Amino acid sequence: MGAVVRYQAALLARSQRWLPPVLLYAVFLGIGVQGGQPLLDSLGYAAAALLPVAAWLVRICVGNEPAAARSVVAAAVGPGRAHLGAVLVGGGAAAGIGLAGTLVVTWISDPVSSDHQRRVPVLEAAGAGALAALTCALLGTAIGAISAWPVLRSPGRAVPALMLGALLALVVSGSPAQAAVSDLVTGSREAVVPMPVVPLIAAAAVSAGVVWGACRLVSRRAAE
Repeated sequence: MGAVVRYQAALLARSQRWLPPVLLYAVFLGIGVQGGQPLLDSLGYAAAALLPVAAWLVRICVGNEPAAARSVVAAAVGPGRAHLGAVLVGGGAAAGIGLAGTLVVTWISDPVSSDHQRRVPVLEAAGAGALAALTCALLGTAIGAISAWPVLRSPGRAVPALMLGALLALVVSGSPAQAAVSDLVTGSREAVVPMPVVPLIAAAAVSAGVVWGACRLVSRRAAE
């Protein structure tokens, strides 16, 4: 599995197809996060912006190989494991980008409540922001997995499904991403740092189930 992950990571790096989603995330942060803004609010925004970027990265990784190369890798390690390697690289790249964004946001933001009257602990806030970013990266990974081949083969359906899934994950009550971001925003108003551990666990469970199902579907279609 390690060899598959290294292969997919090298393929992604050489293709430079990672550049548009990374630039999109940078634009999101440049527009929505300004120096001196309340830290927890900015961390919540940064985490929310990561979710569609994560889904996009997973779609890129899953479809990055030519068909012939994908067949060779699938024959060597199995179609399910080959697909899993691509998903892991996309999700891991999103998590790395999110953690880097968390550091940048923590550095430029002001560790105060929403009314700028009370202080919040910087290290605790950064930890909460990192957990929220990981939550959104995991949920974005799940959305990318179900909006890419082999679940959805047509780009005309897959791209709108990705956009709709990312939007719903951020606004629907009960979504782990919505809960993690809302906790940060609420904490900013109350000058209390929440640790979104439960949303992170829920997002991990959802992502694991979706990715497992996608890998099973790959294996089933390869056997047909």
